[in-house]
Amino acid sequence: MKFKDYPIHVSLLKAIDELGYTRPTDIQFKVISHILNGEDVMAVAPTGTGKTAAFAIPILHKITVNTHKKGVQALVMVPTRELARQIEQVFMGLAKHLPIRILSLIGGVEQDHQIKKLQERTHVLITTPGRMFDLIAQGFLDISTVQTWVLDEADLMLDLGFARDIVDAKRKLPKRLQTLFFTATINKKIKSLAYDVVKDAIRIQITKGNPVSKNVDHQVLMVEMDDKRFFLENILLEYPEERFMVFVRTKVRAERVQKAMERIGIPVEILHGGKEQAERFKSLERFRSGENKVLITTDLSCRGIDIPEVDYVINYDLPENPENYVHRCGRTGRGNRRGQALGFCSTSELPLLDAIERYTGTEVERYALEAHEYSEILRNQLDPDENWLKLLKDNDAENWE
Repeated sequence: MKFKDYPIHVSLLKAIDELGYTRPTDIQFKVISHILNGEDVMAVAPTGTGKTAAFAIPILHKITVNTHKKGVQALVMVPTRELARQIEQVFMGLAKHLPIRILSLIGGVEQDHQIKKLQERTHVLITTPGRMFDLIAQGFLDISTVQTWVLDEADLMLDLGFARDIVDAKRKLPKRLQTLFFTATINKKIKSLAYDVVKDAIRIQITKGNPVSKNVDHQVLMVEMDDKRFFLENILLEYPEERFMVFVRTKVRAERVQKAMERIGIPVEILHGGKEQAERFKSLERFRSGENKVLITTDLSCRGIDIPEVDYVINYDLPENPENYVHRCGRTGRGNRRGQALGFCSTSELPLLDAIERYTGTEVERYALEAHEYSEILRNQLDPDENWLKLLKDNDAENWE
């Protein structure tokens, strides 16, 4: 089946064609018709399967044929600001030929501009819970007109403590509306939340035997914790034209790795929850545009962020939650491209590697590195604060001059 076979507005089909979409992905094929028919949907789909377009396309069609209705028509609730901005871009790309106004409503930025946009009229609102409830309390936002309510990345919303916000939002929404519930993983807590917000929903699950994308080649390299920065330096210098996402465990670690790379002249972007929102968006945009080719980030970016042409994911620190390994590696190998995922595993992280392999059901290939090769990488590192061998040689040379 092709997109042109769906009963959707011709201007929407034109945008779909211009974006290069021809055939729907599995999740799109399974949910678009149900959403067009006004049914509630509970969908479980891994990252990178095209689920944003799966709900954006039918929502935009329904709004287009009901333009006489006033107020916010579709509310999309998401767990992070970056994901809200990304979903806004997907909607805007699809709505480029439609008279539909789309707004992402997020915290961490001034609200005056957002309030002005709301007053001009918004058809599709993509929002994080905090800012949404702030503007409702201030009287600037009314969600009583919403016809379609989307909960995206519901499992992450639950992990981040937004379960109460979801229930509170439901109380403020009309009793009769369409609810679309999307999650990458399913467990008892997610099912309980889903049953609180969707009744008699069409249940759809897209599964891959191995949850890790088949487009990604995985390897793990045994590296002691204190040596990781030298191995990162080695691979970044070896492949200067490739684009890397480097995942670390904490924002302190992110800052340290950034400084280590910049000491040897490798410019990097850094992204973590401690940075101001405006700077986080700037960092993402510089990385997305290719101005800088290395992004060091915490798990803030392992869900939902779609950056094309990421060649390598480096798991500088293995994640404590094995699910996040899958989400991290999903940042590469998008679409038809192949990607590479390389993990640095210290002795203390072996239990984390074991948990990842049990979760995915697949052993991660060990990168074979001889002892002399390991030592050579340490000897050749460029950090002037660390390379004592080079300092000694330089000092000897000065004494002979």
